[in-house]
Amino acid sequence: METWDAITARRNVRAFSPEAIPAAHLDRILEAGRRAPSSQNWQPWDFVVVSDRAQLQELSQVFAGAYHVAQAAAAIAIVGPVADNPYHRAQFDLGQAAMSMELAAADLGIGSSHAGVADMALARRVLGFPEDRDWAILMSLGYPAGRPLTPVRNPQRRPFDEVVHRGRW
Repeated sequence: METWDAITARRNVRAFSPEAIPAAHLDRILEAGRRAPSSQNWQPWDFVVVSDRAQLQELSQVFAGAYHVAQAAAAIAIVGPVADNPYHRAQFDLGQAAMSMELAAADLGIGSSHAGVADMALARRVLGFPEDRDWAILMSLGYPAGRPLTPVRNPQRRPFDEVVHRGRW
């Protein structure tokens, strides 16, 4: 898929087919996250990949909005540091890693959706990440059920001229 097609085809997918994701495709998605830009090349992330059905089910309980993780073919937890500076650069960097992975997934025809983590203790227990790591983003992955990823011609977005300001507001 061309980059622009991946950008315009990517949407949050929360209903997945039962098809497994090949390991090479998961590795490519993870590599996209590893190569994401970060403040001063800090790379504050670690990625925990989950494909075990029981573990996905348990992981879906960390936040009400993470229900889609239970039916995903795989999930990636993007885990960051406990402490950060006043500019919250780790949150920004984790978001860049997430978007890089979501675009790489879309390029492969794999749907994705992200969710936060409300129950960090449960996430820590399920995933086993250390006490000095805290922020987490969950990303569910799988082939979309019913509707493959194709460029969305009329996205439900605010109009371009309403969003874009040139020079000043």
